[in-house]
Amino acid sequence: MTSVDELMDYAEVVERFDPVLGLEVHVELHTNTKMFCGCANLFGGEPNTHVCPTCLGLPGSLPVVNGKAVESAIRIGLALNCEIAEWCRFARKNYFYPDMPKNFQTSQYDEPIAFNGWLDVTLDDGEVVRVEIERAHMEEDTGKSLHVGGATGRIHGAEHSLLDYNRAGVPLIEIVTRPITGTGERAPEVARAYVTALRDLLKALDVSDVRMDQGSLRCDANVSLMPKGTTEFGTRTETKNVNSLRSVERAVRFEMTRQAAVLVNGGKVTQETRHFDESTGSTSSGRTKETAEDYRYFPEPDLVPIAPSREWVEELRGTLPELPWERRKRIQTEWSLTDAELRDLVNAGAVDLVAATVDAGATPAEARSWWVAYLTKEANARGVELGELGITPAQIARVVALVNAGELTNKLAREVVTGVLAGEGEPEAVIEARGLKVVSDDSALEKAVDEALAAQPDVAAKIRDGKVAAAGAIVGAVMKATKGQADAKKVRDLIIARCS
Repeated sequence: MTSVDELMDYAEVVERFDPVLGLEVHVELHTNTKMFCGCANLFGGEPNTHVCPTCLGLPGSLPVVNGKAVESAIRIGLALNCEIAEWCRFARKNYFYPDMPKNFQTSQYDEPIAFNGWLDVTLDDGEVVRVEIERAHMEEDTGKSLHVGGATGRIHGAEHSLLDYNRAGVPLIEIVTRPITGTGERAPEVARAYVTALRDLLKALDVSDVRMDQGSLRCDANVSLMPKGTTEFGTRTETKNVNSLRSVERAVRFEMTRQAAVLVNGGKVTQETRHFDESTGSTSSGRTKETAEDYRYFPEPDLVPIAPSREWVEELRGTLPELPWERRKRIQTEWSLTDAELRDLVNAGAVDLVAATVDAGATPAEARSWWVAYLTKEANARGVELGELGITPAQIARVVALVNAGELTNKLAREVVTGVLAGEGEPEAVIEARGLKVVSDDSALEKAVDEALAAQPDVAAKIRDGKVAAAGAIVGAVMKATKGQADAKKVRDLIIARCS
């Protein structure tokens, strides 16, 4: 058998095997209170301060279903083209772990609130893949364990563990796909595109803040391989709690190369959970994966079934907003974008940012130029998402307005944006502190032009002889003398006038 670190070249993997994916995405709802009690549903806070007897599982406490969470679950199901159950109920999922204070999780098993749906996802080159949804069900989140003293932050090697139950009982929707087949070499890309599309959808529905960095959107990626020409699924692994879009893609790709190496060397893939290491892009063994029987599901005796009326479901259908793909089609028409331009906008994660910049006064072309070109490069260089840069659409729109008013050149505008990104304040404050305003004093510009012409008499002679292209050298000299704070067009006009 191969070691877990042995990998097969990815091209060989897709030549010899067909991948099968199954994605389970957990979404924390941003309701005011928890799923079954009145405790505040807030991220962070001092440990064990958002707790009560119910979410701590103390004897005698009884749960009450959060009606807003049920509403959000139905809206999510409708947006995913699911059927909404006329009758469903909660179940107890029994397992023992310190961050589960009741020793069971209140979830849904074979009677989910939403089922049989689908979501079309668009890949980077415009290809559309339909991902079928098996179910979306309601449950509660667990608490958090902090393992202290080890090198990895995991329980193995830790000296002791601390428990914070603030998250215990937070409303969760788990969205489970059917097996995703037929994607071949694009399987990792499909996984990332699906989670991206789901995040955008949930954000549009305003049911969650979908902050993967804070754990409010987490993906468990199930991966198995079938030898080419066969139809029986292989043994799967489940990489747990992957918390970034890029990591979803990397985790799937790594597991494909690892499992393929195991199989071709005569080994067997172990059905287990695995952990993804962001720093290495690799997965490591967690625990042997339980089956449904191991959880000993049975109906929750302390909660009545949920039976949403058809009238209520249709009323909620009417509250669905313009969905992300519908909005993109509208934007493409309104902004006269080509398919390629729209894909660049979507792939950069810039649709909302550009739209907000347009709403703040910039033109679509101006907004796209900043976000898709300059700021995307800045985000990549810093290793962060575009929306995590320290600049807002309103600030970009203000910089654009200053350029259009002639108070900044394009070069100076980039310096202003750099200052805002560095935390130096609003654009005007950066301009003032760095002395970046365009030189508008005609006498100062005329002096700079005269000095540049005097320093390069041969160039001046060419301009006087009608070779106006030579003016570029003088423009460059003036821009250098004014530290880029002159209007290049105005400088050029002054040069031509002086040489006439």
